[in-house]
Amino acid sequence: MSDTPNAIDVVDAIKRYGDFTALQKISLSIYDNEFFTLLGPSGCGKTTLLRMIAGFEDVTEGAIFLFGDEIEDLPPNKRPVNTVFQNYALFPHMTVTENVGFGLEMRGRSKSEARARAGEMLELVQLSQFADRKPSQLSGGQQQRVALARALAPQPKVLLLDEPLSALDLKLRQAMRFELKELQRETGITFIFVTHDQEEALTMSDRIAVMSAGKLQQLGEAKDIYERPHNMFVADFIGETNLLEVSVDQIAGGRATCHLGGGHELTCNEVEGVGAGARVHMSVRPERLFLSDEPTESESLKGTVRDNIFVGTDIQTIIDLADGPQMIVRTSNSERGNKRIFDPGAQAYVNMEAEAARLLVD
Repeated sequence: MSDTPNAIDVVDAIKRYGDFTALQKISLSIYDNEFFTLLGPSGCGKTTLLRMIAGFEDVTEGAIFLFGDEIEDLPPNKRPVNTVFQNYALFPHMTVTENVGFGLEMRGRSKSEARARAGEMLELVQLSQFADRKPSQLSGGQQQRVALARALAPQPKVLLLDEPLSALDLKLRQAMRFELKELQRETGITFIFVTHDQEEALTMSDRIAVMSAGKLQQLGEAKDIYERPHNMFVADFIGETNLLEVSVDQIAGGRATCHLGGGHELTCNEVEGVGAGARVHMSVRPERLFLSDEPTESESLKGTVRDNIFVGTDIQTIIDLADGPQMIVRTSNSERGNKRIFDPGAQAYVNMEAEAARLLVD
């Protein structure tokens, strides 16, 4: 997307509340027509950054640009940006059509124009048949789509979404993920989505900014962040992983030979700033592992199966390495090829796919 213009540029943005620094010199760019996600735990600063883009919070230091223009002095109602809030904020006394058209009327559009545009938006979110209902007569998912239609009606250049799925049940949340992504593609509007849910971020986003304690930890495409985390926080926060403390024995040819407890040896990627003799951590995703009776040509660690946990489509096998740490192996709950399932107490080798082990910067 290098040739795509930037919708948002955040440059060295800092946000302070008295002595507390909520955002610590954040810099990132968001492309036009991108589904971009700010991901992190509660209190990491993601909503603060979203509110700064919307104009609800001032920038203490640094700057925010919208399509190349600095917007610090532009009030929220003058920014070509709309927000979908967590609680939807629908007017209970208005019909669905009136809710969607309300913002347009406030911008000076006639009632007939607002109603016509509201009809178009309700068709877009597949709610035309509910146009005359009140919000209380709708389900949570339908109310969320009304809030989306209302935010899209003025044709904003950027749509901000502040955890809009958090109040929905699991099945509806999963369905709405795909609807949101399709809606973003259909409208061509830049979506900036805030969530603490890693699965939401991975399934919907073109790119993800992982945040923690007011800092940007990693920025990249979903697969890159999952497969190649930069540090312990990202590896542990995004999905499930085995975090192993290792000592780096030697580095050669871009690869690091590492040791963990019990004399086990692994080879993984070289990381800038980590040299021989360092004690750091390594991340290995459970699905990149498989068990066998004998060691393979790839990395193999001998251990004893402690337990098998059924988690629906998969089995999670907990295995104690000989004189070493514990690991988790994720296997399909039906035997396929070398994805074998061993009974508790059995001896087995933990084998790794190529490039599975990732050395981390703590």
